[in-house]
Amino acid sequence: MRNVFLLAIAALFFSVPASQAQIAVKGDLVYTMAGDPIENGVVLVRDGKIERVGRFAVPSGYDVMEAAVVTPGLVDAHTVVGLAGYLNQAHDQDQVERSSPMQPELRAIDAYNPREALVEWVRGFGVTTMHTGHGPGVLVSGQTMIVKTVGNDVSESVINPAAMVAVTLGNGGRANSGSPGTRSKMIAMLRGELLKAQVYDAEKGTDLRMEAFKAVLDGDMRLLVTVERSYDILTTLRLAEEFGIDLVLDSASEAYLVTDQIKAAGVSVITHATMARHGGERANATFEAAAILRDAGIPFALQSGFEAYVPKTRVILFEAGVAAANGLSFEEALASITIDAARLLGVDHRIGSLEVGKDADIALYDGDPFEYTTHAIGVIIDGNVVSTEVR
Repeated sequence: MRNVFLLAIAALFFSVPASQAQIAVKGDLVYTMAGDPIENGVVLVRDGKIERVGRFAVPSGYDVMEAAVVTPGLVDAHTVVGLAGYLNQAHDQDQVERSSPMQPELRAIDAYNPREALVEWVRGFGVTTMHTGHGPGVLVSGQTMIVKTVGNDVSESVINPAAMVAVTLGNGGRANSGSPGTRSKMIAMLRGELLKAQVYDAEKGTDLRMEAFKAVLDGDMRLLVTVERSYDILTTLRLAEEFGIDLVLDSASEAYLVTDQIKAAGVSVITHATMARHGGERANATFEAAAILRDAGIPFALQSGFEAYVPKTRVILFEAGVAAANGLSFEEALASITIDAARLLGVDHRIGSLEVGKDADIALYDGDPFEYTTHAIGVIIDGNVVSTEVR
């Protein structure tokens, strides 16, 4: 019955401009991620923003949606969805360009497909924001971006078109043939480009590669380094310290061996997907990675990461559920895919929690979101009902 009701509500909202939408979302339990959960809570939405949150009677003039559990829209802290497509064919795999090991100038915004079926698919589970773009596979694969999971044109989706420059160190950064073939060569190549960027004059030059590295040195973009082994993590920390780079560690399956050094460096970690296969350089990974980072006081978020086979992505909701079964509390796990992820990505002023004035990105569930039998029964982005298909 509730699903039929939601479908009727969706039809209403898709027929009117977003500026006219006034929605009251009622939840048996509302997790605002800005305070304690609210029993029998209400979230009022007006003109795409959150107007009021609390426990009160719904004012007149609002269309009501109901759910057992209400959360902020989920934030996937690292994925390649939108560049990698679900068909797993050459024409929809734009996340890695293998013709060169050094390509910081490649922009995610030039390859992102907002109509990719995977975008809609993950949105159906409550994912409203993604940090996506060029992924692991070569030494420097390109830039990442932050987008909402809506829109027919990338301009309708984008929050930050140039968030980070993606780097892969360790075995994942080795060229299939040629250079770089060793770890020392990788770092030498990176250092060489960063040294050039230090003296690059953007006003006189037109070197796209140097402009990208200059943006990293100036703090306009961060360096996202996918790295697994503990000694590679320490090498990355040394490089970041040498150049004063704002660094984010990605995956970092052996981070638990060097938590003191990561903590001292003030670096955040987008830890590997909880259910990522523990093989290769991730052979020493642990299901308790997130809990270990929490105990060490290191800021972290979870990610869906990259899957090499169809459907090309994991679901961040399920990854957080597994983390909740391996050391995190329910609310800590939920924070890792909402407010903590938004904070790590620098967009917590807009998303990640249900607070007055923030974007009205909301996920509705018919039970505990981390229970596999629970369904996402509604998704709202910027005040628009964008999904009522049960997932």
